[in-house]
Amino acid sequence: MGSSSATTKSTTTTIADSASWYCALVLLSLILLGSIRESSLPEDDSSAAVKGRSNLFERPCDEIYVVGDGETLHTISDKCGDPFIVERNPHIHDPDDVFPGLVIKITPTNTRKLLKR
Repeated sequence: MGSSSATTKSTTTTIADSASWYCALVLLSLILLGSIRESSLPEDDSSAAVKGRSNLFERPCDEIYVVGDGETLHTISDKCGDPFIVERNPHIHDPDDVFPGLVIKITPTNTRKLLKR
């Protein structure tokens, strides 16, 4: 009886190990597929995700935005659809003094959608 129990335990362990490896491979495949799909998005399309961010609910920018190289408040306003960036960010004292790494709050408005119709 002891031999049968050991064989069952060994078989169960083998099945569990196989299932574990299978799950790991499936997860790795999904991650790779997602990264390949994300990197193949067209950069010039306005509906594409901005700098790798998710395109959740057709929003071009996240609520918290980090200014990148060469960006101005005007370009960010156009890209994100928020014409009131300075008013909503009291830590910006001079609109011309925007630098890479500056964190700003973005609240997109629906005026861009109305203009497209």
